[in-house]
Order: sequence, then structure tokens, then C-alpha cells
Amino acid sequence: MTSVPAAASDTVRVEFWFDPSCPWAWMTSRWVDEVARHRDIAVTWNIMSLAVLNEDNDVDDAHSAFLPRALKYTRLVAAAKEIHGQEAVKDLYDALGTRIHLEGDADPDSVIPAALNEAGLPADLARFADTDEYDVQMRASHFEGIGRVGQDVGTPVIAVNGVAFFGPVISPAPKGERALVLWDGVVAAASYDGFFELKRSRTRGPIFD
Repeated sequence: MTSVPAAASDTVRVEFWFDPSCPWAWMTSRWVDEVARHRDIAVTWNIMSLAVLNEDNDVDDAHSAFLPRALKYTRLVAAAKEIHGQEAVKDLYDALGTRIHLEGDADPDSVIPAALNEAGLPADLARFADTDEYDVQMRASHFEGIGRVGQDVGTPVIAVNGVAFFGPVISPAPKGERALVLWDGVVAAASYDGFFELKRSRTRGPIFD
């Protein structure tokens, strides 16, 4: 099977909302990176927060431990964007995700300094992970993404040429031709204003590579 490439002059505008702690968002972001090597797409990376999404929900013990840690990372990315600009977001996300998901480091006190160093950001930015100084901006970004798709979803949220949806949720992230076939299908679905939902139960967990 071969994919149908977009016209050379047609840049596809992509907006991607992620929580750095979400393994599913991580895999979808790796797929988008793969597509970007072969398709004319312009991606804007935006923060959303699983902690904010669940702030009014009863959660189990595992999430009670996970969500405060996740909040640190979303606050850090929000601060990096406000202080150092949009261009800092993706580099910091990549550095955080590598440590959280690929290396399995669950300690923000080790993840954050190492990620800031890799992303070329000042070490003192770490203090914003423990403050609410940029929570207004972080929450605005979160609700911008969730407002596009509704409250009954999670991360990632992706918008293609202004049409937003939750997902795709994938495991593992496809590469090469398979990545492009999936991308062209997503672009086709997004082109139809009446398309809302396509889903099946997950039969595997996150598979990282």
C-alpha cells in the first residue's frame, strides 16, 4: 500500500497538546516527528495538564501519586514557554520525555535538571516546577486544547488545519511508510467536518523504542 502525498505547496498546520508525563502523548508525538521528516507540516507544541483535567475527579492511589509529579512538568514547560518562547517547548518536551518514558526515571529532582541541561535552558528554571507563577498561562493552554474536543478525553489532543480531536492513540509509534499512511488517513478524517469519533479498546500498553 502506498500513501497519497500532500501537494508540495500545501503546508498542513498542526497543533499538538501534550502532558509530558503521558506515555500515549509521547508515542503520538514521536509519530508526528516521523511524519514531519516526509510531509510539509508546521507543528505548534502546546502544554495541557492531566492534573488539571482530573482536579475535580476522585482518583485512585496511583494517580494521587502521579498527578502532582505530572503537574511539576507541565508548570516547567509553561514557564519555559513564557520566558524563553515557543521554540523552547519542543526541545524541553523531548528532553523530559526521554527521561520519563525511555529511561523510566520517576524522580522530578533528577529528571528536571538533566532535561533543562539537554534543552539548553538555564538550571534556575527548575524552580518554576514548584510554583503556580505561570499556572494562568498553563491552564489557558490546557483549556484551549480541551475546549476543542470536550472534557471526556485526555492527552494528546491534536488539531489538523484547525480541526481538533483526541489522539490518535497508538502503540508503538509507526515509522516510514506506515507512519505516512496513518497520517494521510488522519488528514482525510480531519477534512470532513462531520467526523467525530473512531475508537476501539486498547489491547496493548505503551511500547517504546
